[in-house]
Amino acid sequence: MFISKSKKSPFLQLTYEVNGKRTTISTKTTNLQEAYKFMGGFHVSPHEQKQQIKNITLSKFYEEYSSYISNSKSKSYLRSIGLSFSQLKLFCGDININRIDTRTLDKFITTIYARAPKAASLYYRTLKAAFSKAVVWNYLSENPFKKIKAPKPIKTFPVFISSIEFQNIIVNTPQQYLKDLFITAFYTGMRLGEILNMKWNWIDFQQNIIKVQCSATFTTKSKKERIIPMNLVLINLFANQSRKIIDLENNDFVFTRTSEIKLNENFISKQFKKSVRAAGLDDKIHFHTLRHSFASMLVQRGVSLYVVKELLGHEDLSTTQIYSHLQNQNLMDAVNLL
Repeated sequence: MFISKSKKSPFLQLTYEVNGKRTTISTKTTNLQEAYKFMGGFHVSPHEQKQQIKNITLSKFYEEYSSYISNSKSKSYLRSIGLSFSQLKLFCGDININRIDTRTLDKFITTIYARAPKAASLYYRTLKAAFSKAVVWNYLSENPFKKIKAPKPIKTFPVFISSIEFQNIIVNTPQQYLKDLFITAFYTGMRLGEILNMKWNWIDFQQNIIKVQCSATFTTKSKKERIIPMNLVLINLFANQSRKIIDLENNDFVFTRTSEIKLNENFISKQFKKSVRAAGLDDKIHFHTLRHSFASMLVQRGVSLYVVKELLGHEDLSTTQIYSHLQNQNLMDAVNLL
């Protein structure tokens, strides 16, 4: 126990520990002598003493934590959680999480960073959030990740393709439904999951917009709906598709090979990669590159990052700022002022 001052209160504070966790209480006085008298008569309450730290293994905690967040997080985030826990378990074994100290975690993150900086950053973020919940659930007295400096990921520019390169990919895509799907991604910036879950009632031919909607079976990454205007290419594409489908229903998927059956994301990604390779383009190009390309084209044409943020459905402008380096004209204008 010890007496200390706090910037948040004029009174002196008494700091004490319960089960290894520091707790602070006000002495209700600014006089040091009176504060020490308060400390002399202070006793930890029976309720606090009963709050013993529970034991739980890393794998058991992962099961409980992943079940807890399964309804509020995206599938990709759940996969990243699973990968983070599996890598940590490989590093230190399936031990009780209250035995995993700061030194072990620091070494774990440093080791991962040496071979994969982006992975180290991902593991740090996801595990820190999980261990914070472990504190709330009384599996830990404090979060050891809070004493570790977050790894700084290497910033790389997103890969994007030009209109000419995209046309080359389309030429090397044999199936028409895949051509249409790729074109939709290139001219809307929609995520693959959004496109595959898109239904005909998302498309408003009166206003020429697509309403990216959440439903009981699908939610966007940001959990928010948004509107994306259609250009002439998309207006004609969807109009032609709707004419070909006689028994069109508003709740039918726009892109499907069999009625009412949604296409598989992994299958579409592989088909896109086949078209990229057939076109003889860089193997770093993947389906998500179409989303980057949409944003990149807008920024290069002078569209503000805020507008791009809204079209992409980013929660934070800082995410959209990865495209700021493409504002070359703005940079040139700034230098020409000198």
